[in-house]
Amino acid sequence: MNSPVEAIKSEKRLLLFKYLEKAQSSHKTLFSRNEDSIFVLDIEGHVVQSNPAFQQLTGYSQAEADELRLQFLCPIDHINKVFHHFSNAVLGRFSNFDTKIITNFGQTFDLNLMFIPISEEDQIVGISAVGRDITELKRKKEEIRKVEEMQRVLTDNILDVIVSTNLQGEIVYVSPSCEYILGYEQNEVLEQNILSFVHPDDVENAYQSRKKVLDSQESGRDYYRVRKKNGDYMWVESLCKPIIAHDTLHVLEIVSVIRDISERKKGEEEAKRREETYRDLVEHSPDAVIIAKDDEILFINDTGAQLLMAKDKKEILSLSLPDIFHPDFHEIAREREKQVMAGTATEFMEYKLLRLDGTVFVAEVKGIPTFYQNAPARHIIIRDVTERKKTNELLLNSEKLNVAGQLAAGIAHEVRNPLTAIKGFLQLMESQGEGNKSYFGIIQSEMDRIELILSELLVLAKPHELKFEAVDLITLLENVKTLIDTQAVINGIKIETKYNYRNFTVKCDKNQLKQVFINILKNAVEAMPKGGFVTIDVQQHGCNMVKIIFKDTGFGMSPEILKRVGEPFFTTKEDGTGLGIMISKQIIENHGGTINIWSDEQGTIIEVILPIASERLH
Repeated sequence: MNSPVEAIKSEKRLLLFKYLEKAQSSHKTLFSRNEDSIFVLDIEGHVVQSNPAFQQLTGYSQAEADELRLQFLCPIDHINKVFHHFSNAVLGRFSNFDTKIITNFGQTFDLNLMFIPISEEDQIVGISAVGRDITELKRKKEEIRKVEEMQRVLTDNILDVIVSTNLQGEIVYVSPSCEYILGYEQNEVLEQNILSFVHPDDVENAYQSRKKVLDSQESGRDYYRVRKKNGDYMWVESLCKPIIAHDTLHVLEIVSVIRDISERKKGEEEAKRREETYRDLVEHSPDAVIIAKDDEILFINDTGAQLLMAKDKKEILSLSLPDIFHPDFHEIAREREKQVMAGTATEFMEYKLLRLDGTVFVAEVKGIPTFYQNAPARHIIIRDVTERKKTNELLLNSEKLNVAGQLAAGIAHEVRNPLTAIKGFLQLMESQGEGNKSYFGIIQSEMDRIELILSELLVLAKPHELKFEAVDLITLLENVKTLIDTQAVINGIKIETKYNYRNFTVKCDKNQLKQVFINILKNAVEAMPKGGFVTIDVQQHGCNMVKIIFKDTGFGMSPEILKRVGEPFFTTKEDGTGLGIMISKQIIENHGGTINIWSDEQGTIIEVILPIASERLH
């Protein structure tokens, strides 16, 4: 059975082919003889039609082109960009952008690409793509850019102040840029000693640097402040080169190229202030913070030292990261390290960590690329979630008991029916002396049913530790259905099941998963006070996933309410807690699955996808 989403996609694909048939009869020549590459995509990115120019550019035959998907045309580093524009086009927005494509022969071309939405019957059914080869244009632009870059470098050098001084430090030449940069005309500085323009605090440093150049007869670099004509000082970088006589090998002059580095110095000072601010923020962060390079711990804040129960920071700095990560998480930590060092921050993930006393605790860990001591490093945030997990566990048990309480009335009714039957048959047996032996089978079956119902209720309400085990999904669903059937029958609701296969094994905490399914079915029953149908459809999803679809014929939810479903304490029921869906989503995510909800006036569909634990049993 196709899902509603798949049905919509199929409908749109049919409308797209309908549109192409009409377009072919009216624009066939324009399409086939156009010099631009034109191809048509459905809303899932499949190429459904292409013109000869596209086939010639890409090297694909018409048959090969019809088998293409959009991502196969793009280099991997351009896929996100292309699909961003493709998604905009699917939403009805025109897109024009430059990208690259890979031909059937492995060549790469620069392409200007336009995505034009195709509308049929007031809905977007496909995308018309028009591509133009701009490889040569890009090459010419790159050549122009290189020429412009060379001119920029030359211009920058011309703006430096070039000064030539004699052995006594008197200025014998200065370039015209002196007036632009320092404000002095050439004749105002000639024959002046260069050190007279240096800030008093930097004179000694500049003198020693100049003396070193004279003594070693080698180039030197120095940084100091120079006075401008208006009295202000600015930081400069001075590159000095001695001019040596070929015959005597004595230094004749020193030529200095002086460059204004005020902005750079300002940036360095700002960076230093930011680093100090960063250090203060990290040091006083409520979360533990570690700066690490490879496995070496370079820094830890006070919060981190306290969390790991260290006497002082030195105890932690003498360790390596594997010493504080539980062995079960060494491999995943190594993979996430590679991701961070590649420049991508990782999301918070639960780790088991080790304190210095050997105790294990659970914390969320996040890695962020950073620089420490002018080298790439990792900023690792460690957030203790012990209290939060306790709170979540309390919420989970609270909601579990709430569900058990709500089921109590239905369970009592369900137990009363077989007890009535047992009582009646016992009276018959008493009146008939030895009794009819056929009654014993009936009584036994009714007793078994009571035992099943009560055991299911007790398991649901009883708190227990989280335990993952291999569980047969169909059996679990049938047990949940047994609990809900009574309430469903009372409300005139029929629960139907559709199982493509009889056995699916999932690795789960049986009690938690049962709570999710009870929440979903209870909500479905309560959404149909006048009766209706609930369908439970189980089918394989991909190679290693199973999809459980719960569909009811209730009154549904408005878009405004649907957006808020899952928010803590948001509920439309008078006696509801607003925690059921939130906790259900959290349970499914903890099991490596996803939960999706669709709703309209015709009912609600809830889709739960879970990983299969092992090969399906036939």
